[in-house]
Amino acid sequence: MESTKNRPRRSGSSSGQRRSFSNSNRRSSGGGSRGGTAGGYKGGNRRSAGGSGGGGRRGGGGRKMPTFDPSQFINKNPVEISEEVYVPKHKFSTFGLNGKLVKTIRDMGIETPSPIQDQVIPEILDGHDVIGLAETGTGKTAAFLVPIIEKTLKEYDRQTLILAPTRELAIQIQDELKKLTRDFKLYSTVCVGGTSIRPQIQSLRRQNHFVIATPGRILDLINQRKYDPSQVTTVVLDEADRMLDMGFIKDMRDILSLTPDDRETLFFSATMNKEAEKMVNDFMNDPITISVKKKDVTNSIAQDVVPHGHHDKFETLCKLFEGDELKRVIIFGAMKHSVEKLSKELVRHGISAESIHGNKTHPQRQRSLAKFKSGNARVLVATDVAARGIHVDNVSHVINYDLPNTFDDYVHRIGRTGRGTKRGKALTFVATK
Repeated sequence: MESTKNRPRRSGSSSGQRRSFSNSNRRSSGGGSRGGTAGGYKGGNRRSAGGSGGGGRRGGGGRKMPTFDPSQFINKNPVEISEEVYVPKHKFSTFGLNGKLVKTIRDMGIETPSPIQDQVIPEILDGHDVIGLAETGTGKTAAFLVPIIEKTLKEYDRQTLILAPTRELAIQIQDELKKLTRDFKLYSTVCVGGTSIRPQIQSLRRQNHFVIATPGRILDLINQRKYDPSQVTTVVLDEADRMLDMGFIKDMRDILSLTPDDRETLFFSATMNKEAEKMVNDFMNDPITISVKKKDVTNSIAQDVVPHGHHDKFETLCKLFEGDELKRVIIFGAMKHSVEKLSKELVRHGISAESIHGNKTHPQRQRSLAKFKSGNARVLVATDVAARGIHVDNVSHVINYDLPNTFDDYVHRIGRTGRGTKRGKALTFVATK
């Protein structure tokens, strides 16, 4: 491994000077913590049985059928939760950012940072390792991109590696990055599975300020000596909990162990389990923890069960589409092959549908998603993993055609409807005895 003496050094205070916050409601080992409610600017491997994360090897074994109390899926009278109004301490113009970057953000129609941006951006600018506990839709992508862009403009030889669980999320991060860096000569590339590796190898021959990748593909490139992680300045683990759930733990550890010890590490996750805590303790340097949790979707979204017999499940689904209430629908299935089959059956019954799962190539997935977003398809049938990182506005219904593996997965599924001020509904199919 090459010497790191010519790499940009960590800016800001040393680990001994890192701050903790007395008003925190949550603390991590060795670091401080902050909280807030969501709002403001919202930015834009190994395969599991339920889908593909973007390039890796699939583990064997069948699917263990989950069991839930059906009453968990019923909430016919969702409550209106008025979230506490967060008052930011900063504006993008007061973070000390490059004037062109501030103008770009303003041109995007953004004046006020979201809670996680308001709290995370100063910590990253100061060179701290950060744990950001936040769900999708809180503006976390820009929360780490904006300060890293700023630091790269000042130290042009900085290199950032961003790891994401799926290729869709990686591409979404890249799209956000391109918007924010439109006026700067900063170079980036996406390295994910499901697409040809050759163009990615070609793009890595130039100096990239940002490499956005899924763990399986970037580890393949490292093993082929096409990507050198020894000069990485910052590592971002985005949606780290999902990467751990998908079995990337060893890949993530292998990748981090090949990066310099004095790198800056940013860890973003919706939850913090024991495996995540162990990784934080092993690879992060006295991190600051900032927690931004949104309203409890299980209380604010109308939910009900759809009973079905053992032989009329599909017929029961078709009956739901006889009216016009189900306008834009995401249906979750358990397995890749069953998702594809269900999508084709819906089309045969006159219901416009697209599917997204790990057996589809990246261009096929992108075409299916584009048709759903444009309204050319009424239904998107998806696996949990393949749908990770996909954000579509105005989803009227989420249907759990197959039960999720865990209740956390259920919460994540139904959170795709009823976003913002919109009202949504979640329906879960439950077999009658």
